[in-house]
Amino acid sequence: MITASQIKKYNLRHQRDNEIIQQSIETFTGFIDAKDPYTNGHSARVAEYTRAIAKEMGFSGEELDRIYHIAQLHDCGKIGVPDNILKKPDKLTDEEFEIIKSHTIRGGEILSNFKSLENVGEGALYHHERYDGRGYPEGRSGEDIPLIARMICVADSFDAMNSNRVYRKKLSPEKIREEIEKNKGKQFDPKIADIFLRLLEEGKIK
Repeated sequence: MITASQIKKYNLRHQRDNEIIQQSIETFTGFIDAKDPYTNGHSARVAEYTRAIAKEMGFSGEELDRIYHIAQLHDCGKIGVPDNILKKPDKLTDEEFEIIKSHTIRGGEILSNFKSLENVGEGALYHHERYDGRGYPEGRSGEDIPLIARMICVADSFDAMNSNRVYRKKLSPEKIREEIEKNKGKQFDPKIADIFLRLLEEGKIK
């Protein structure tokens, strides 16, 4: 009876801790998304898409929750990017693009002291790395890029293509599928890209 009571208390505490983490992350990402009305809800959508990919790859339970939370925080470094650059409708200068790119490093730094989630900074730091090694900030390639970042890369790119942005209208479903297919092995991990395309085909992601 004592053991059962202890387990119940542990489960309740664990549930409460998860709720606190979730509410804290949602509050923080709300600040990030509010900086640009064109990307409002982006963090939540990318997290949902990333979780769908991870579930299809066999992840479940607490690990699936961890992946979801890491994806929610992938753009946290944008909190330090000036609004006039984030919202600029014209082509960015080289200097402005470097400032945009710095959000990956800034995000990794912001999350470096967040100890509640294992490897939480990997999504923020590496989601703009490319499978062919031509991404940033470190130019990692292939499986040297953390798996969570490879998942977020596909999910993030899909949401960007599937949303209206200050500089262009969203792409058609056909064009989005074409872009993902074309960039397999280039921007995207080909296995993860295939999983995502299958989720689109099955209507599990819309």
